[in-house]
Amino acid sequence: MPLRRLLAVLAALLVGTATLVAVPTEAQAAPNFKAPYPCGQRWTYSHHSAEVRRALDFVRTDGTTNGTPVLASAGGTAYQYSQPSGAGNYIAIEHGGGWKTYYFHLGSFSVGNGAQVSQGQQIGTTGSTGNSSGPHIHYEQLYNGVGQNIVINGSALAYPGSYYQYFLTSDNGCGSQPGTPFMTWGSGVRVRSDAYLSSPVVATLGGPTSVRVLCQKQGDTVNAEGYTNNWWAKLASPAGFVSNIYIDHPAAILPGVPTC
Repeated sequence: MPLRRLLAVLAALLVGTATLVAVPTEAQAAPNFKAPYPCGQRWTYSHHSAEVRRALDFVRTDGTTNGTPVLASAGGTAYQYSQPSGAGNYIAIEHGGGWKTYYFHLGSFSVGNGAQVSQGQQIGTTGSTGNSSGPHIHYEQLYNGVGQNIVINGSALAYPGSYYQYFLTSDNGCGSQPGTPFMTWGSGVRVRSDAYLSSPVVATLGGPTSVRVLCQKQGDTVNAEGYTNNWWAKLASPAGFVSNIYIDHPAAILPGVPTC
């Protein structure tokens, strides 16, 4: 066989053999995780040596941690759990590709079990349920069930042994959610499916909560804390209506918010 022909046959055999060799694939890239609390808020964090996996605990620097919204640090499917002797009320979000995040010790849930959530969406409120010494967000990032060093916006966080050594200001939800931003006031505020006191309760706000109001409409008259109002705000998350009385704004009809 001529040398040129022999070399061509050998090359073809090598190419065919190469197609049979398994090529290792890279690990699924992590989502661009963001802080698990609202845009603009500055929190401090710490790691306890006895904590499971590679968790970090977050508290607000202004001392008003309890009742603060807990946000999805990336989009995915949210699942509710309860472990009274440990994690308390908590949510796990499956992000795909083997990635998952945990949010422990929630005061309340803001989304249903199995709900699809987007990055920056409120999934609960900060609390101290389960084995907890005070309100905080116990936060974890896992890959294929293994705890990972926590990365926010592509940067790895430190693991200090106490609070007030390191701080993180959130950019989660900054301008990414529909509606006009407001804060609520009061505790145990009920969010209903419609603007009527007979409508089913879909969520309860544990304390002052950052919300986005999509529109407002008239409904049942509500009396509370010396105020009377029959206008209701439709919230983006948790999805439902809350009396304008509980929106932290002096006007009975919220400015800049369209009518539903």
